[in-house]
Amino acid sequence: MSWADVADVLAAGCLVVGALLTLTAALGILRFPDVLTRMHSATKPQVLGLLVILLGLALRLRDPATLGLLALVALFQLLTSPIASHMVGRASFRAGQVRRDLLVVDELSATLAEQSRAEPTEGETP
Repeated sequence: MSWADVADVLAAGCLVVGALLTLTAALGILRFPDVLTRMHSATKPQVLGLLVILLGLALRLRDPATLGLLALVALFQLLTSPIASHMVGRASFRAGQVRRDLLVVDELSATLAEQSRAEPTEGETP
């Protein structure tokens, strides 16, 4: 077996594992009860699945220009996914769409209460 054959077998394994992780993320979005657990399912296994798929593509394609493009896709996914999920989580919490009975620790309620006390009401000068 040559190096190319080994890389192709590893690439196939990475593509299958990445597809299974992405499927797991999709099932979690459908099955989990509230916004925060769905958001967790949408970000953690989905990002890992995408990175494993990109690794499989890199092993299969082996072109320097393609490898650079795959690295950019991975970098932007790693930069944007945590920020987007954090913003969705805060917005859903503020909108009251979070099941508070499922929370183990709730640090945001105290922060939001402090902010609302510090903000002046309408017609009041700061």
